[in-house]
Order: sequence, then C-alpha cells, then structure tokens
Amino acid sequence: MTITSQDELEGLAEIGRIVANTMQSMARAMEPGMTTRELDGIGRELLEREGATSAPESTYGFPGATCISVNEEIAHGIPGDRIISTGDLVNIDVSASKGGYFADTGATFRVPPVQPSLDRLCRDGKRAMQIGIAQVGSGKPLAGIGKAIGRFASERGYTLIRNLASHGVGRALHEYPETIATWPTRGDRRRMHRGLVLTVEPFLSRGGIWATDGDDDWTLFSEPRAPVVQYEHTVVATDRGAIVVTLPG
Repeated sequence: MTITSQDELEGLAEIGRIVANTMQSMARAMEPGMTTRELDGIGRELLEREGATSAPESTYGFPGATCISVNEEIAHGIPGDRIISTGDLVNIDVSASKGGYFADTGATFRVPPVQPSLDRLCRDGKRAMQIGIAQVGSGKPLAGIGKAIGRFASERGYTLIRNLASHGVGRALHEYPETIATWPTRGDRRRMHRGLVLTVEPFLSRGGIWATDGDDDWTLFSEPRAPVVQYEHTVVATDRGAIVVTLPG
C-alpha cells in the first residue's frame, strides 16, 4: 500500500494501535500453566471488541486468531493444548484488519526465569528490528534494511533466518513488495517510495539459518535447531524516515 492522504494514515494507525494493544495485553496475561489456545482466546476477544478481524484467519484460513510460537517453534505456531512454562520463549504475532486496512506486529516474550543468553538474544532481536527501521525512508534502498541488520548480527555472533522476509502490507496482509530481505543480499535495486507501507521483522538466532515446515503445514522450525526471536513493526516510509504505526496507545 502507498499512503496518499491523512485519512489513509489515520485508518492504518487505528488498526496498528489495535494489533499493538492486543499483543501487549496477551503478553501481560501470559503465565505458566496457560495453554496457547487460552492465550489466543484473549487475543481474539480483544480484536473482536475493537471491531477488527484476524488477518491470518480471514486471509489464509489459519486455525487461530493469532500466531503463538513456543521455543523450537519460530513462526506460525497454531494455538492449541501446548502449556506455557517457566523459561519459555513465546512469540506472539498479531495481524488484523479494520475498515479495509491491515497491520502486522510481533514480538518474542520471556517467561521468567530464563537463561541470561536468551535475555540478551531478546534485547538484541529488538535492537535488530530498530536498526532495520532506521533504514526506512523515501528513496532509500530496500536492501539497506537487510544490510544494516546483517552487520549488527554478524558483529555480535548471531545468524539470521534467511527465508522469512519482511513484506508490504496495508490493503492486504501480504502485498508488494512481497519479499524484503532482513539479511544481506545482492542485486536488489528496489527503492522505497514516499508512503510505502511495509513490515520490518528480522528473525535473529544463535545458529539458525532457515525456517523449515513442521507436520501441521503451518508451524515453522529453525534449521539447524537454535533459539530464534522475532520482533516486528508495520511502518510507513516518509521523507523524514519511518512512521511506526504499530504502537500501543
């Protein structure tokens, strides 16, 4: 989507606020002994209360209102009977639509106590996203996002999952540009234009390189197996940099 008016920006910001508030409320409600289905139910109730529709459910027939991935699951985890326990890494990914606008956000949360190395991974995962967002702006190269994130990851001894990319969003959950690398690439000459709406969502790992399919046709796992965290915002490219629309409020 390309934002061309203040009304469009306000419509996008409304659904951005809704998904951000939903994700943060789910994180606050999360506790050991809860199932991922129960956590998803909280997210569904919050989205419905705001008049929003789950994007993965409506677009792809995903079996849940939100994606909840625990530990070895790195993305698209199906809410179910899995019990959340102390020490877990839990990724909550919330995307939804309202009034014809779509927004997408995600973050990895820790269920204390966790290993100090996982605390660092989470802090650095969020930092990697912020570094990527700093590369967003009118006329800037899309490949600059992955180049900057890749430099940060390499300097700290991390790897990046290289087949889960950022993407355009706004009038649909996934739209042009459909694949925006959050790792270093060559040959991508595309540039961001004013008003472009996209996600920035690196998957930072301590050894993982690829996302591979599980047995349920949805859940993705790291290959090789390693801890992975993901942080994601929906942003708008402007002449002054990025406007982040998935902020709670």
